[in-house]
Amino acid sequence: MAALIYWRDPKKSGPVFGCILGVLLSLAYFSLISVLAYASLLVLTGTIAFRIHNTIFQAIQKTSDGHPFQNILELDLTLPTEKVHEVADVAVAHLNAAVCELRRLFLVEDFVDSLKFGVLLWCLTYVGSWFNGMTLIIIGVVALFTLPKVYETNKAQIDQNLALVQSKINELTNKVKAAIPFGKKEPKKEE
Repeated sequence: MAALIYWRDPKKSGPVFGCILGVLLSLAYFSLISVLAYASLLVLTGTIAFRIHNTIFQAIQKTSDGHPFQNILELDLTLPTEKVHEVADVAVAHLNAAVCELRRLFLVEDFVDSLKFGVLLWCLTYVGSWFNGMTLIIIGVVALFTLPKVYETNKAQIDQNLALVQSKINELTNKVKAAIPFGKKEPKKEE
């Protein structure tokens, strides 16, 4: 996956990026059912045409090479239950962690963290008014295929600027925590 987004082999990254972006742009303008139906029809038309071509070619050459998709038909496509359980366990662990973090933020366990979360939610209201969900997904895919390569190319400058921004954020957070007298976690007293 990393080789795709870092464009190690543009002959592989280009078609993957193009297909994903094409499907997402199609979903932005057409319903999911229409996109799935048209994509499936396109694949079916291609495979039927290829099968007819091979059958005619075999008849002309008087060969019996067999079914052109035989190697694909023989592939085992069943999902191993161990892998499914492993993925489900990881997903449940992430979901539980997210629920605990949201509970902590919404119930104001730490005032500054909840305040930062509130600012993030407020910013998201503006993002939501500017873009719909599909547009954000398209922007995310384009960013996924461009930002890692930009970072890899300009790593030194980006790291330097990010360190500066991080130090300013930490400085501001410390000032806010020092100025707010309530909402701080009390150290637990030992009995």
